[in-house]
Amino acid sequence: MKLSEKWLREWVSPKLDRKALAERLTMAGLEVSAMDPVAPKLYKVIVGKIETVTPHPSTGKLRLCRVAIGKRKILEIVCGAANAAAGMLVPVALEGAALPNGIRIKRTEIREVASSGMLCSAQELGLAESSDGLMALDSRAKPGTTLAEYLSLDDVALELELTPNRGDCLSVAGLARELAAITGAKLKSPARKKVKPRHRQRLPVKLDTPRDCWHYVGRIVTGINPLAVTPMWIQEKLRRSGVRCIHPVVDVTNYVMLELGQPMHAFDLAKISGSIHVRLSGKNESLSLLDGTRLALKLGNLLIADDKRPLALAGIMGGMDSAVDDTTKNVFLESACFRPSTISSGSRELGLQTESSYRFERGVDPALQVPAMERATALLLDVAGGQPGPLIEQKDKRHLPRNASVSLRQDRIHRLLGIRLSTKAVENILSRLGMKVKKTGKRWTVTPPSYRSDISREVDLIEEIARLHGYDKIPVSRPHLEMVAAPVPESDVGEPRLRAGLIDRNYQEIVTYSFIDPKIQALVDPQTSPARLANPISAEMAVMRTSLWPGLLQTILYNQNRQQPRARLFEIGHIFLTTAGEFSEQAMLAGTGYGDALPEQWGVPRREVDFHDIKADVEAVLALAGLGMAAQFLPGQHPVLHPGQTAVIRFEGTRVGMMGVLHPEIQSKLGLDRPVVLFEIKLAALRVGKIPNFHEFSRFPAIRRDLAILVMDSTPAQAVMDCVRQAAGGLLVNLELFDEYRGKGIDSGRKSLALGLTLQNSSRTLNEDDVERVMTQVISALQFGLGGQPRQ
Repeated sequence: MKLSEKWLREWVSPKLDRKALAERLTMAGLEVSAMDPVAPKLYKVIVGKIETVTPHPSTGKLRLCRVAIGKRKILEIVCGAANAAAGMLVPVALEGAALPNGIRIKRTEIREVASSGMLCSAQELGLAESSDGLMALDSRAKPGTTLAEYLSLDDVALELELTPNRGDCLSVAGLARELAAITGAKLKSPARKKVKPRHRQRLPVKLDTPRDCWHYVGRIVTGINPLAVTPMWIQEKLRRSGVRCIHPVVDVTNYVMLELGQPMHAFDLAKISGSIHVRLSGKNESLSLLDGTRLALKLGNLLIADDKRPLALAGIMGGMDSAVDDTTKNVFLESACFRPSTISSGSRELGLQTESSYRFERGVDPALQVPAMERATALLLDVAGGQPGPLIEQKDKRHLPRNASVSLRQDRIHRLLGIRLSTKAVENILSRLGMKVKKTGKRWTVTPPSYRSDISREVDLIEEIARLHGYDKIPVSRPHLEMVAAPVPESDVGEPRLRAGLIDRNYQEIVTYSFIDPKIQALVDPQTSPARLANPISAEMAVMRTSLWPGLLQTILYNQNRQQPRARLFEIGHIFLTTAGEFSEQAMLAGTGYGDALPEQWGVPRREVDFHDIKADVEAVLALAGLGMAAQFLPGQHPVLHPGQTAVIRFEGTRVGMMGVLHPEIQSKLGLDRPVVLFEIKLAALRVGKIPNFHEFSRFPAIRRDLAILVMDSTPAQAVMDCVRQAAGGLLVNLELFDEYRGKGIDSGRKSLALGLTLQNSSRTLNEDDVERVMTQVISALQFGLGGQPRQ
């Protein structure tokens, strides 16, 4: 928010210089991020009055103006502005002046006529981005006065960065009120007078959705002067606040918004049919906005409408079809209070951010509508004349917000701030903030004013006390901590160890948003219904992720589009699930690989990364937790993974993860041009490691037997190895699968698996009978359990 320092000092003027004023506001939580001059330095630019205007003797496009500049001094200046007229007060650049656009003024001859100076437009003086003709000054300007003095250009625009909870400070009145409380200076608010109605004309107002609009105030003003001009003092205050002048009626409503913090709107009364309705949009409705765009309204947008059509987007922007213009004589003024969340969601949904919506989103004082209407009416009558009608007011007390009283404990102040403040000091601070304070024993009952909707808890009051007492006055104190080491289970495998393990295998860690695009979510995890955000940052971040894969895939696409031929990425983060209405989070470790299996080199031929490359990385991670031998990779299915190249990761019968190759169809939809392999494991399964147990090496020799077994193609090797381990018993100390064969000599639909069994006893040497007995048990188990046959 931008605000003129001089305008602020009209309301409250503490004995602080400009720099100290900005520092006090910043230290109180109202950050002043910049102080910019409101105008460039104007040397030798004064006020002049055009006495006469005559045609240039040599050309019809120029005029010769006699200009009085005070002390009975007259200058003759050649001017080409079409609006130059006798009696007009204008800025005059004298000989020797240097204008902001680089022009240096000197005495010259234009078409053989001497010209002593230059009559200036607002653009030439750096006071406007564009202008049409000379800058017209009002009757308060005296010839000979410097323009800087007349316009009070010795001023700066304060740029404030306010937190979202301080919507009450988005105005001169709000900021002055806060500055008075901070410094103890006297607040000098302008006298507010009720405007007496001059006619009885009313317009019916209906609150069709009172939960979205609690309070609506309107007034009809008839007979305004369509040729009226906004006074220079209003124009300047608007300009210094970054608001351009449009029309006297619009300028008045913008002025009241900046002064009091109440956004207002003005309708051309002749363009309203019947009653005013505050309602939600229906199907197939549209609205032409003031910025010239034709907007197709979405279902449920809050509107101001008449009996026939929408007139404005409530709290956001007015409509072109009901806007005031140069022919408007009768206006309907609007001052309303809308529910912040309704305006916020509508503004983001439609992609519109305005000064009005910015204030309504942060909450407007529900008691401000009538005072703002009275102020706007009085200003409009002064500027454009007219006859005011009676106030038209609709209020829904059921939905009107009320600030509840908050209990404040004295010992709680000490506990949170570490300082002890007297009862008088606490009550003084709260009273300066406009709060009603009642002491009962060792606590206070505090009722915030209507404009402080952000005060609802005890900690909010303590924050206010700290702000006004001064953060710099709170002494630094170190907390007392007992140096006791927290016990860490020996089996715990920390995230740093897991990260290091993957980094050692050439992976890079990424961090992605928990909010993702619903389209990506539906594509990557169509079986899970995600939690939707009530008020998302954007449409592309509207749901909570149910997997880490969307972020990994989008990162791969980002890298692919920047000519990165290969990548190994991982992320440790949370996913968010809803089960039977219950919301839960799970910590996960996910990773992905794409591109070449190895960096380009001469030693090995290039090949794409495949399932087994990433499976080796997953096994290495599992081994860090001591789960390498216990984890099982079993055939699985997932809608986003390739059939036949998908595995479920299980540990002790529980599913702990998933891995596989991205389905070609999904790969194509995402725009990825190379195969991608993904994995995702529950972090909890990796954190609880397996503690190694000591076993003495056997002093007796081991015996190895190889076994080739024929099984069906559909039989997993894991099932064969599990069967062998169970049948062999405790004498089996190692089992290896060293070959798989299909082809000549093997029946169709079958395969040969070659296993190496190492047998050993810790107390004696095994003999041939011991070995044969174990091998017989193994073969029998394979025959009866899996239909396997020894290969001859």
